[in-house]
Amino acid sequence: MSSRKVRSLAKKNIELAAKKTAAAPSSAGLVNQIAPVSMSRVRQDVLTWNTALTMARKAEKPKRHLLMNLYDEIFIDGLLRSQVSNRFLKSLAMNFTITDKAGKVNEELTNFLQDKIWVNEINKAILGTVTHAHSVVELSWIESTNGQAAAEPQLKAELIKRQNIEPKEGIFYPDYREDKGIKYREMKEYGTWIIEFGDREDLGLMNCAVPHVLFKRFAQSCWSELCEIAGIPPRVMKTDTQNIAMLRRAERMMKEMGAAAWFIIDENEKFEWAEATKTDGAVYQNLMTFCNNELSMLFNGAVMGQDTKNGSRSKEAAMQETLQTLVDSDLSLIEQYWNSVVIPALINIGVISRECVFTYPESKDISQLWSMVKEAMQHYEMDVEWMNSTFSLKILKPKQAAPAPGTNLTIGESFFV
Repeated sequence: MSSRKVRSLAKKNIELAAKKTAAAPSSAGLVNQIAPVSMSRVRQDVLTWNTALTMARKAEKPKRHLLMNLYDEIFIDGLLRSQVSNRFLKSLAMNFTITDKAGKVNEELTNFLQDKIWVNEINKAILGTVTHAHSVVELSWIESTNGQAAAEPQLKAELIKRQNIEPKEGIFYPDYREDKGIKYREMKEYGTWIIEFGDREDLGLMNCAVPHVLFKRFAQSCWSELCEIAGIPPRVMKTDTQNIAMLRRAERMMKEMGAAAWFIIDENEKFEWAEATKTDGAVYQNLMTFCNNELSMLFNGAVMGQDTKNGSRSKEAAMQETLQTLVDSDLSLIEQYWNSVVIPALINIGVISRECVFTYPESKDISQLWSMVKEAMQHYEMDVEWMNSTFSLKILKPKQAAPAPGTNLTIGESFFV
């Protein structure tokens, strides 16, 4: 089936779904009810973390907004963000397939969903349950784009801010500073336009990362203060402090002293550099290294790429295998939620017309597979189409063998075939 025909069929399905669900709530959705709250940045410490944990674990009317705000604050840490991206981007970049119950690939539906932004947003929300433990997504139709009506109906998936969600009791707070909320699990849109992922009790891996990021910031602050105090040795000027003229002249010389400064002093005066502190900040550096290693172990299962002092090629290869195990687990998590939550919701909306299965192709070790193929090619004929799709080759036809040495060529026959 041509790509143009696939797109036309997919567009027709979406238009029919939009007409069937024209009465679906859009402007009255939960996302549009969230009250904007101004955030002021303050110093975060372990006391802030303990207060947030206490509120999140209350037996009655727990709230997670303090903890989620703390998660957002620590996520600006460069290494933490890179480690999370290093793991999740591998899953988001994987191509999936949509099959029927018998395992036959539905090319039309696969191509239609493969390049949709809302599909990627749903997958990010599912992966967010690993870090934040819980995600609630609201689906809706995009009615207009830049003030103009959209050329074709488009679906939109928006993550409801976790600050406004209390998953333990299933309450949505339009303003998390107030106690007035909506039980979203009792809404008629729940399971169709409102879909939920994750554990109601867990707090995610970010909760384990909070102390390491806070201690790392403390070490950075102390180290920067040490650099400010002891980075440049202090200058000492000995003069007669009882003589006002000599004191003023010494003050002026010290203030005006630059990189190539010089001055003339009295024989009773003395200028020297004070001895700087002996410490070089190794204690702070060790604390920061420990925190970085813990963050890497937490999200990727190993210290990858950053331990250049003790790193080796074999260790990096073993770490990549550990990371791939976590990525395979994330892909399995996406498959489970799509087949149990997302696809039933899309069927109810009308985007998908029948039951299907969301799957990822089984991961293969390409280097090992290629070595096996090279050995098999010496004795067996290989499927050219399979080799092109598996190894991204462009094999056209078998290469003709050159004539053996000493073979007589007829007149006009070329040496090359």
